[in-house]
Amino acid sequence: MGTQWEESACTFFLPQHTHTETGIIRLSQRLVLLQQMENHLGDKKTEKTLQTQAADAAYKRNAALLNDIEAAEKRLQARIHLQPHPDIVNLETLYWASVEESIPKWEQFLLGRAQTPVGFKKKKSTKYNISHPEGAAQR
Repeated sequence: MGTQWEESACTFFLPQHTHTETGIIRLSQRLVLLQQMENHLGDKKTEKTLQTQAADAAYKRNAALLNDIEAAEKRLQARIHLQPHPDIVNLETLYWASVEESIPKWEQFLLGRAQTPVGFKKKKSTKYNISHPEGAAQR
């Protein structure tokens, strides 16, 4: 059996040793937590970098698409200003010749000074009736 001094020394050193171990355990836990936080921060930075790259790529794609759409619009506008089909030009010419020919007959009526010209037949007005001036060729 040990002396009283040995027993009290053991009880005296045991709590200090346990306290030191507890401190080491806590420090190691803090170290692990710190490493996890650093890893998480690194993951977030990587994720943000990837999102920024994806946003930049999307911006470039959208800009290219916008350029393509604008180029297509310009091509369509250029087509609109090209000469129309010869049949269309012919019909327009005949139409305006007919209008010019009819102006003297309709001038006084349009100015409100006379009745409708002689030879003009009134038809029931419907959505689908189209009146043709006398002498105009119908197809």
